[in-house]
Amino acid sequence: MRISGTDRPGPTLAQLLALIAAGTLDVVVAPCGTGVPVSDVVLHDPGEERDDEVWAATGLVLLAVGVDIASPEAVDVLRSADRAGAAAVVMRRGTRGPRTSLLEAAERGRTALLTRRPGQGWTEVLGRLRTALVHSGPDRSAGAAGVGGLRLGDLPGLANTVADLVGGAITIEDPQSRVLAYSRMDHEPDPMRRLTILGQEVPRWRVVELRESGFFQALWNTDDVVRLPADGRYAERLAVAVRHGSEVLGSIWAAADGRPLAEDAAAALRTAGRAAVPHLSHHRTWGRAAASAREGAVHALLTGSTQAAHELGIARDRPHAVLVAEAHDGRGTAPGDAGQRVLDVLALRAAAYRPGCVTARSGRRLYAVVPAVGGETDPARTLLATVRSVERGMVFAGAGPVVPGPAELPASREAADLVVRVLRERATRLPAAAAGSAVASYEEVVAEAAVLRLLDRVEPLWGAVPGPVHAMMEHDRAHGSLYGDSVAAHLDAFGDTAAAARRLNVHPNTLRYRLRRARELFGVDLDDPAVRLLAEVGLRLGRRTG
Repeated sequence: MRISGTDRPGPTLAQLLALIAAGTLDVVVAPCGTGVPVSDVVLHDPGEERDDEVWAATGLVLLAVGVDIASPEAVDVLRSADRAGAAAVVMRRGTRGPRTSLLEAAERGRTALLTRRPGQGWTEVLGRLRTALVHSGPDRSAGAAGVGGLRLGDLPGLANTVADLVGGAITIEDPQSRVLAYSRMDHEPDPMRRLTILGQEVPRWRVVELRESGFFQALWNTDDVVRLPADGRYAERLAVAVRHGSEVLGSIWAAADGRPLAEDAAAALRTAGRAAVPHLSHHRTWGRAAASAREGAVHALLTGSTQAAHELGIARDRPHAVLVAEAHDGRGTAPGDAGQRVLDVLALRAAAYRPGCVTARSGRRLYAVVPAVGGETDPARTLLATVRSVERGMVFAGAGPVVPGPAELPASREAADLVVRVLRERATRLPAAAAGSAVASYEEVVAEAAVLRLLDRVEPLWGAVPGPVHAMMEHDRAHGSLYGDSVAAHLDAFGDTAAAARRLNVHPNTLRYRLRRARELFGVDLDDPAVRLLAEVGLRLGRRTG
């Protein structure tokens, strides 16, 4: 295998090791120290080498795929890498340590010997080292000043900074046209930007349109900015590919945002394309793991973890409220893809709502921790309005009360959960209520929430106190009769037979007959206050189990 080195000065091996996650690699022997410069990191399969082929690996870190540090061929691999001028070679560390002959060969040469710890894949190690290489290399300063001071991997921050430079709206996408980040919206977006952000990807029909027109071919095959003129539907757009060597990491799109793009927008976007390399490279390598860890921290925060609050940068003395959104299929049951898509959109909206708003998913639920500003008592009001506007018939959403600090967030979450339960039970009791997205704050349903708390306490005792309501409910389960539904409708309508009959879609005389039979067969006499109370409790508990 022929591997060419490069004369371009690069960061040192020590700098790369400092940037990657601790515990990924171990230095076994470094005869020249770890201050040696590194030009690139490559996967190296020693099995591809030929004895009669001269190859160079000056300044390279070679990841020796398939070579265990205790294997007999390890010495030959190290010597070959040393002759080629490699900066370092990385081998797999098994259960046994290195052979004495390998350590002696390493100490006599110039190439550092490193090991990959168990549990780390070669692809993961390659990605982390290359990300560190890009972040610490000389190219980093070439555009960093233009987007300066950003934390590595802060794609939303990058999008906002580039938007200021080009005077337009920015969207950062991966090579599959999925949205990674977008800039704040100072003006109403054009229809394509709205569709792209809400769907978290460019619509498929638009991707096909751009592919067939040759736009993507032009974009992926140049380092320059490609222009997409305005037409009757959409504003003018500029796009630039973000690439590391021959690898395309994604693209940055600039759209006119209520005003023409700046005169030097193309030059600014070209600079941004170079500066975005370490950020997209970092996102590719660590983005998913970091997002998962962040979600875990949010879940820990909602159970009272003060350490999680510190990890998420939430101040101890800042008030917050919790919003819970639960997807369903329009009938109050488990959601399909559409319901999950609504949660995805809400997560995006929440992240863009205000600084410090964090979210986490759990099954068909989305949790959002919303900071309060200026003494407001309902910081989630705007997000609740967003739920109403996103999609009808797909979400129950509730906001808990504002609490003074992160330690009290579990109480706000519990209250928000109760709101969602109230809305779900309303939809079960009154199916027409599930026709639209139901939202409420805790203050709006405080009485119903208190009833739910009481029913939670009563439920374990209910089965131990049989009576007329139990007999009626058991008869309905066994025979498919509707006495319980009829009694429940009559109670919900406060004894208004006509209104209860309309709710059940039956004639009032039919309802009167059922109520009379319920009294005759089971003793459910709704003129008796005690029986009415038992019927209300029992039928509400019965709805929980279907």
